[in-house]
Amino acid sequence: MPRGLLRGVIAAAVLVVAGCGGGGGDSMGATGQATSTAATPRTPSSAVAPSTSASVEATPATPSSACPQHYALVTPPSVTREGLRPLTRELCYDTFAVLHSGVSRTPLYAAEHLTRANLALASMLERIDSFHAETALPAEERAELNDYARSGYDRGHMAPNADMPTPTAQAQSFSLANMVPQVHANNAGIWSGMEQVARRLATGDGEVYVVSGPAFLGTEIKQVGRVLVPTHLWKVIYRPYTQQAGAYVIRNDDSAAYQVVSITALAQSVGIDVLPSLPAVVRETALELPQPTSGATRVTQWP
Repeated sequence: MPRGLLRGVIAAAVLVVAGCGGGGGDSMGATGQATSTAATPRTPSSAVAPSTSASVEATPATPSSACPQHYALVTPPSVTREGLRPLTRELCYDTFAVLHSGVSRTPLYAAEHLTRANLALASMLERIDSFHAETALPAEERAELNDYARSGYDRGHMAPNADMPTPTAQAQSFSLANMVPQVHANNAGIWSGMEQVARRLATGDGEVYVVSGPAFLGTEIKQVGRVLVPTHLWKVIYRPYTQQAGAYVIRNDDSAAYQVVSITALAQSVGIDVLPSLPAVVRETALELPQPTSGATRVTQWP
């Protein structure tokens, strides 16, 4: 795509994303209708390059996937809000998949199939930080390390390093394509607690599917470097063993407030139908997820 046209697409899409919140600044907006595509990232020498798809101005709402094994019922999430569709690419890594946005220069979601066996392997690995730009993405669509430098935000994993069963998968998880700008207290506190809940459920049940992502709600979206800062974060957990699913939703701030909502309610709020192939009764009834950290406060709506 010519650079001038690309800049126009990004500028227009940023306006749409920034305005997708509907009512007030923190209120969850209504859904629209949406699209996406896939790519092949190059990672550090310790990691095997994942597969990627070509980016287009707008992609289908429910694209075909090059790595369906990472998704519940081998079906990727459906992007229902049209403003989120431009410049999206699916990135297929060893143990997770990302739908990356060249507009926000973040993932729109990261999907994992967490298993007891993989978590046992992951628990034996020492963390080795290897943050890196995703060179499989075009330079104009990807985040760079200097976008985050001195920003005051963490590079927050969507698919967490602690879930990764091999050194290669661990290195892949440090791609900036798997990161969003995240308030440190949030990343190290309630978000970490939510990750631990998913691991406990996977260990107990044998498997769960987890999809995590940012939300850009309201009309005032901050930016660090060229990367958009999410206003909220969410994490969906689906338990095949009990046929139940639910979602945590939190603000990207230093509070410890959280909501638990159904998959249907989440789709209406953030414009992504995370589990489109599940029966309606599963999607419309929220799994009763536990308090993620001891100091966390559950709320029914944001004050």
